[in-house]
Amino acid sequence: MDETVLVINAGSSSIKFAVWPASNVEGAATLRGEIARIGHGAQFSASNASGETLSDWTPHDDDQETLFRGLADWITLHTGGSNLVAAGHRVVHGGTRFSAPVVVDDLVLRELEALIPLAPLHQPHNLAAIRSLSAAHPQLPQVACFDTAFHRGQADVATRFALPRKFHDAGVRRYGFHGLSYDYISRTLARVAPNLAIGRVVIAHLGSGASVCAVHNGVSIDSTMGFTALDGLPMGTRTGSLDPGVLLFLIAQGMGHEALENLLYHQSGLLGVSGGISNDMQDLLASPEPEAAEAIDLFVYRVVREIAAMASSMGGVDAIVFTGGIGEHAVTIRERICLGCAWLGLELDPVANARGVDRISTRLSRPVAWVIPTDEAHMIAIQTIETLRSQPLDADIATKELVDA
Repeated sequence: MDETVLVINAGSSSIKFAVWPASNVEGAATLRGEIARIGHGAQFSASNASGETLSDWTPHDDDQETLFRGLADWITLHTGGSNLVAAGHRVVHGGTRFSAPVVVDDLVLRELEALIPLAPLHQPHNLAAIRSLSAAHPQLPQVACFDTAFHRGQADVATRFALPRKFHDAGVRRYGFHGLSYDYISRTLARVAPNLAIGRVVIAHLGSGASVCAVHNGVSIDSTMGFTALDGLPMGTRTGSLDPGVLLFLIAQGMGHEALENLLYHQSGLLGVSGGISNDMQDLLASPEPEAAEAIDLFVYRVVREIAAMASSMGGVDAIVFTGGIGEHAVTIRERICLGCAWLGLELDPVANARGVDRISTRLSRPVAWVIPTDEAHMIAIQTIETLRSQPLDADIATKELVDA
């Protein structure tokens, strides 16, 4: 019987999933889909490797445990009766404890729960999915794959805030996020352009959440995101870097914790600067309103500035890679960012940029620019199998053949 790996990315009201054959996680997913509107009448959608829509399951219960039991049955049906041998989960925060993916047990789960205050909008839902799947399938090994882990090797000078040492020792430090995306892009670059991958690469993950990372020979050196995923670039609805004095001012004006959190996470960024027009870059690009143009200008300005900062962290840059929803699809934004980086020696090829695949800079450009689509779910599948092979489990768990492979 074929063996499969389930990948889960759980949010507050949706569960995105994908399935890979355990024997070939480097290849394409066999299934991808989403359970949306959880708590408001769950809706299911999925497609196979050919892109064919598969929608013959209607969830009748919003309970997560029931949903996961039904999802596992549906996957078995649509993969020819294959045996589900592991599940990998996106977990946003691994703190100082977890520098690599880990097989989840009760102790690990308790440690991850303690990190909820560091990622209050993501961590609870990530962990709830692990608990629900465990209740539905108690013998199924589950692996937590962290957005922070890729950055855990950064030097102390890159992770420390200028606060009293006791705060750093207590975990108040720069962690960095989007690590699953950066790991995937680094590995892909090593395959398609190995000479570049060993050099100094700035990866710009630009989407609703956005950050820039300095990677040297596949290792994270610096990143724009810090203690939380609020830091760095302005994003769809998040502020990005903000003078802490602004927060003190708002608190002094009477703004409470809940209102402040809502402002920083949900009302700011492109949405806030555009005056509420949209948090979506395509909408802003299509808008004739000057506020939309101002939001775009700010986003481009900050990306260019942070690319320069990342280059300085490595003493130069050999390649800039665009990824994420904006980085992969917004031709105009890439053009403007590359123009802002011309002083680095970057020269854009307009025809290649319009195509938006692989190298988009001219033959003589130094550094070069690339577009590489990210796939965090694929990275989770790869990390899940790597983790199980490096951490053999008890023989009575149905992964022995996989681990011994």
